[in-house]
Amino acid sequence: MKKLVAYFSASGTTKRVAEHLSKVAEAELFEITPKTSYTDADLNWMDKQSRSSLEMADKSSRPEIVCKSLDTSKYDVIFLGFPIWWYVAPTIINTFLESYDFSNKTIILFATSGGSGFGQTVKFLQTSAPKATIKEGKLLNGNPNDATLSAWVKSLNL
Repeated sequence: MKKLVAYFSASGTTKRVAEHLSKVAEAELFEITPKTSYTDADLNWMDKQSRSSLEMADKSSRPEIVCKSLDTSKYDVIFLGFPIWWYVAPTIINTFLESYDFSNKTIILFATSGGSGFGQTVKFLQTSAPKATIKEGKLLNGNPNDATLSAWVKSLNL
C-alpha cells in the first residue's frame, strides 16, 4: 500500500509533524505551497481584515497554490495535514483537493491546533473531493514521538 503525506504549514508547526509522520508511516511527502506565502500579519486571526480572516469568512475562497506535479493514482492512502483555522481546515486545503483527482482514495486528516478541534472539517472538505473517503484523523500537537505516531498509524488498520 503506497501512502502520501500531503500538508500545508503556515508557520512550520504542521511541516515538522508531517515530516515526522512521513518517516514513521513510510510515506512520500508533498508540501502544499501557497502561491503567495502567508506573513505574520496575514495570519493575525484577531484582525478581521487579515488575509486568513478574509479567506476563512468566505467559504468559496480558494487561495492559489504552486502547482506541482502529483500523480495521485500512485497512492492508496493520503494523510492530509494542516493547521486548524476557525475550527476547520484552511480553504487552501480545498484548493488542493480540487486540483487533483482523489477518486477512490482514502484521505486521513491530521492537524495542528492551538486549542480547537476538527469541528466540521470533514463536511467542508468532502465537497472538494466527493469521490474520496475523508476520515477525521488526529490532532498532532506538540512534537509527537515515534511511538505515538506509530501507534496512531497502526490503529488505522491500513
